[in-house]
Amino acid sequence: MLLSRRTFVAGSVAFGAYGLAGSALAQSAPFDLEEAMKRRFIGDQSAPVNMIEFFSLGCPACRLFHEQVFPAIRKEFIDTGKVRMEFRDYPFGVKATAAAMIARCAPPKRYHGLVELMLRSQPKWASVSDSLPVLKQIARIAGLSGADVEACLGNVELMEAIRTQAEADREEYDIEATPTFIIGKDSRKIQGAGTPELFREMLSEELG
Repeated sequence: MLLSRRTFVAGSVAFGAYGLAGSALAQSAPFDLEEAMKRRFIGDQSAPVNMIEFFSLGCPACRLFHEQVFPAIRKEFIDTGKVRMEFRDYPFGVKATAAAMIARCAPPKRYHGLVELMLRSQPKWASVSDSLPVLKQIARIAGLSGADVEACLGNVELMEAIRTQAEADREEYDIEATPTFIIGKDSRKIQGAGTPELFREMLSEELG
């Protein structure tokens, strides 16, 4: 399922109201925006090939990739030191933006596990009218309390940082949908969940 980028803009605007409940708490809690927005990678930092995934935690196609394609790619290319994979937020809509913020508020070492859990649990929070209780339950596994989540969602600077980075990535890489993958120095692109065979072919070509 490929999503229009207009949904991201509309969702980000609406999210300002959604997050106000935690704004007072967010102002008093210590928060390191620079640390929260650092690049998130898995794999060997010196791997010869870099692959970027632009994803939305509310995107069914992103969940499909992580369930059916990513395990094989990770085993064959990432865990063997051939490919480094970077995760970049490109959330569409209010709920996906909230989920992205919560993941960024979690301890960095728990980020990837939390992202995978949010994707696996996507039907439980992305399709209900009030996703906050479910997101709080998921965040608790990563060590975030309910108060932590509310503070996180009230952090307007974090929301703006995610939005600004996504807009910059859209301009640089012409991102129109999620998931989108940018591979190697020549920025070869895969749009959509793809298949293990497609990624294997492109990554093998990059590795020479």
